[in-house]
Amino acid sequence: MSDTEDATYEREEDIVDAAEENEGEEARPKQRPGFVPGLAAPKIPDGEKVDFDDIHRKRMEKDLNELQTLIEAHFEKRKKEEEELLNLTDRIEKRRSERAEQMKIRAERERERQNKLAEEKARKEEEEAKKKADDDARKKMILSNLSFTGYKTQTGTKRQTEREKKRKILNDRRKELNIDHLKEDKLKEKAKEMWDWMRQLEAEKFDLQYQYTKQKYEITVLRNRVSDHQKISKGRSKRGLRK
Repeated sequence: MSDTEDATYEREEDIVDAAEENEGEEARPKQRPGFVPGLAAPKIPDGEKVDFDDIHRKRMEKDLNELQTLIEAHFEKRKKEEEELLNLTDRIEKRRSERAEQMKIRAERERERQNKLAEEKARKEEEEAKKKADDDARKKMILSNLSFTGYKTQTGTKRQTEREKKRKILNDRRKELNIDHLKEDKLKEKAKEMWDWMRQLEAEKFDLQYQYTKQKYEITVLRNRVSDHQKISKGRSKRGLRK
């Protein structure tokens, strides 16, 4: 064969092969997209029917039983919690009542104690006032029995003695200042010493004034108490005479 015939023969063979391939593809069944080959639907035995209503009913009964069990467990738990709450409330109320009773008893005891203290204080004040009144009456009686001359002489002697004591104290405190021979440093020390001494005297003066004021106030209070006690005693005696 020539080259032209060979080329023509090869082209005819290619055309025949292509036609055979197309025929083979058309003969194959076409697959749907998404279809998985090799899986088959479950087979139902011949002569048997599946009761879907019965399956659904059994499923509903099972769910209902489970729900009923959960409901019973919930109510049982709630019942226990309510019982515990009631017990706790009872304990709280009992404790509250006991606490109120204790506070009442304590307040009663405190009131009794305060009353006893007040009575004891009043009794002591009355005894002190009575004792003070008796002492004053005894002093007045003693003074009234003394003669006027002797009393005057004794008083004058006492005053003179007090004046002598004061003069002696002042003379002891009034020391002469020998500062003519002192130098500047010694004069400064002397001035500082005198300044400290003056401060000490002022402090003592303040303490004495405070003590004097306090004693004066206490004497005034005692006199008022004695006066009030005497008025009360006179009033009682008058009422006794009227009866």
